[in-house]
Amino acid sequence: MTADDYRAIADEFAAAIAAGRLRPGDRLPPLRRFAQRRRIADSTAARVYRELGRRGLTVGEVGRGTFVRTAPPATEPALAEPGGHRIDLELNFPVLPGQPALLARSLGTLLQQDDALAAALIPAGAAGTPAARELAAAHLARAGWAPDARRLLFAGSGRQALAAAFATLVPPGERLGVEALTFPVVKGIATRLGITLVPLAMDAHGVTPDAVRAAAPLRAVYLQPALHNPLGITMPAARRAELASTVRALDVSVVEDAVYAFLRPDLPPFAALAPERTVLVDSLSKRLAPGLTLGFLVPPDHGAAPDFAAALRSGAWTAAGFALQAAVRWLGDGTAAAVEADKRADAAARQRIAADRLAGQRLRADPRSYHCWWELPEPWRADTFVAAAARHGIAVTPSGAFAAGPGHVPNAVRLALASPPVDVLADALDVLAGLARRTPEDATPE
Repeated sequence: MTADDYRAIADEFAAAIAAGRLRPGDRLPPLRRFAQRRRIADSTAARVYRELGRRGLTVGEVGRGTFVRTAPPATEPALAEPGGHRIDLELNFPVLPGQPALLARSLGTLLQQDDALAAALIPAGAAGTPAARELAAAHLARAGWAPDARRLLFAGSGRQALAAAFATLVPPGERLGVEALTFPVVKGIATRLGITLVPLAMDAHGVTPDAVRAAAPLRAVYLQPALHNPLGITMPAARRAELASTVRALDVSVVEDAVYAFLRPDLPPFAALAPERTVLVDSLSKRLAPGLTLGFLVPPDHGAAPDFAAALRSGAWTAAGFALQAAVRWLGDGTAAAVEADKRADAAARQRIAADRLAGQRLRADPRSYHCWWELPEPWRADTFVAAAARHGIAVTPSGAFAAGPGHVPNAVRLALASPPVDVLADALDVLAGLARRTPEDATPE
């Protein structure tokens, strides 16, 4: 066979799907059986299946096989923007009742005092101001760890801080290790920076040290040690210590995403174990509000802070002056701490609702998290369940959105619990539980 023959075979499948000879939900033969039937090499058969997946025609699921997709892939990437009139269990935007008024009161002096507003209208540098750094460092401190305020930098958001960290540590064409299921935005950032993502195998405790060693050489590893998105895993102390020894032995940097860590203030960050090679990234997006946020970047405990500051400036990722001044007031007068405490209680309450309304389902969730991972029952598949939920006006995220690389993904969806009012959340979960008890053929709106 020629090198392009696998594409011709994929074209045959595409034509069969378009003509209805292969229908949504149909399972393709196992790879080896398909190769035998077509009298082609296993490697060629694998290329056919990868090509079908790349075209969005099929989806592979761990332990189940490869299936024709229920619907064409969305034109917009998953988790991109909030949608229209729907119940949003796709994006986590935790804004509590009464929170806007509380934040507004805290901003009174900023809006009413000419000198304060004048300062907010001036562009903010990557290092902000000494007062801002001191307040941010005190606020990010937890479980005996605190960042060095002299080194702390500010970005427009946590995503921009991640981009600056990756741009500093991983040159174009080099390799960044990420959890096999990871924050989808990381995939987009890496693509735009020309960085190669390397999926790292995970177990019940998160990324395994063996996976990091097997993936070498890597320039850096991206980790979510606390309340991993989407799995909800919090990495235990022993695993953190072993990973710290591993990256130190391999001379690999770590980018730690701590955006959900405020929900677990009892745990120190990974940066406490490997401060000389860990970049910690956080933001006010989940802590306070996504619409007026601020990103934090804590460089490693050595002389590289100017490199990260240069990346923030060159990428136009520095914070806006108004956002920085607003954050200074929220951090300084206790408003931020009060909102975060309320959100910890809110997240726990929403997890209790999820556990009650989805009782009997295979959920993976930390009781303090704003999201949960749902391993779907037979005969459901992730894409058919997402489509069925959408027909009932509910948006959820399929496991494939989090996959760091090609191949089979778990048959699961992630539920983001933070955005709807609690009564709407409970009703939506009731609908989803009802769907799960039915078959895909019967799950149509009444």
